[in-house]
Amino acid sequence: MSRLARPGARARQPRFARMTAMPLPTQDQITEKLRAVIDPELRRSIVELGMVRSIEVKEDGRVEIVVSLTTAGCPIRAHFEQAVAQQVSELDGVTSVAVGFDVLSDDEKGQLQQTLGRSKLPAGALAQVKNVICVASGKGGVGKSTMTANLAAALSAEGHPAGALDCDVYGYSIPRMLGVNRKPEVNGERKILPLEAAGGVKVMSIGFFVEENSAVVWRGPMLHKAIQQFLEDVAWGELEYLLLDLPPGTGDVSMTLSQLLPQAKFAIVTTPQPAAQTVAKRAADMAVKFDLELLGVIENMSGFTTPQGERMTIFGEGGGQLLADELDIPMLGKVPLSEPLREHADNGTPLVTAEPDSPASQAIRQAARGIVAATPQELPVLQATPAPAEAPPVSGTPLPVVQG
Repeated sequence: MSRLARPGARARQPRFARMTAMPLPTQDQITEKLRAVIDPELRRSIVELGMVRSIEVKEDGRVEIVVSLTTAGCPIRAHFEQAVAQQVSELDGVTSVAVGFDVLSDDEKGQLQQTLGRSKLPAGALAQVKNVICVASGKGGVGKSTMTANLAAALSAEGHPAGALDCDVYGYSIPRMLGVNRKPEVNGERKILPLEAAGGVKVMSIGFFVEENSAVVWRGPMLHKAIQQFLEDVAWGELEYLLLDLPPGTGDVSMTLSQLLPQAKFAIVTTPQPAAQTVAKRAADMAVKFDLELLGVIENMSGFTTPQGERMTIFGEGGGQLLADELDIPMLGKVPLSEPLREHADNGTPLVTAEPDSPASQAIRQAARGIVAATPQELPVLQATPAPAEAPPVSGTPLPVVQG
């Protein structure tokens, strides 16, 4: 007779049967974890946007989740899948996570548009753009467009794919500074194709859609419509940085950008003089008001060195550092006053690529490296952000494009 068969012997239970089973996560716990997964274009959690279609927890700990996308061809579908799985797998009791996708119905899209105050939902144009940097000054004449064009060229030259969007609708100058100017085409998905400047910088501007040097006489709603189309209907593709040349002031365009941009950060451009510094702070205050991150300060026209080696502070000195200290943000760079910088901007050949060793080029490249150091290199699908202010209703005429 075996030991297990002895009369009166207590049956020995298998070890796994005596172990306490780990409790399964609840739907509320899973939903809470999914609040960390955001749509990088709409800047809101997929839970808040109503994109979580279903959650099912199996007895063996397998969790099955269906996420509803705004468009069937969402280019960051794989990123959503990874982010959802990463968050849910952190819960105790979860053995595996399966993520499926469907698309919001027309009624659901309409309700979401109404909730967000938008005329339409984005269809993935900015989904693969990792960082959006607004180059702002608060006032004109400080070289903001020159900085935008050269920063984009510098980032691209150092291996960081970049684009430049000219948001200064009334005073557009990016096309000339980057040496491109023709009417864009559209692709098969009805997306506007940005023009490509030397070095691979992708460029978009209202200047491509109007007669050369003609004035743009638009009111606020039409400006909003144009900027929204540039952000949502341009095939930007995979970019590490999209730099936006903002107009002076804190008016319609700046408010539109603060409402539409995903994870936008502001780089403030000023000259050393106190008058420019004071106005630049207003642009920074506007960004803070809309919960947008301040990246740093770039001081342009920092000083001029004569051929004899004498340094002259034509626009004063120290204003950029004072502004950075007041805002408690980094000083990204001090760009000296440079005639070649102006000449190359007029000729459409950015100084940072034409004369990379010049003092102004080195200062701009330093500022570009500062931007890289302060920004994430992955798509922000796990970075929670405050909800943007409700956008105003828009109107206007679609931009003319060449049929591809």
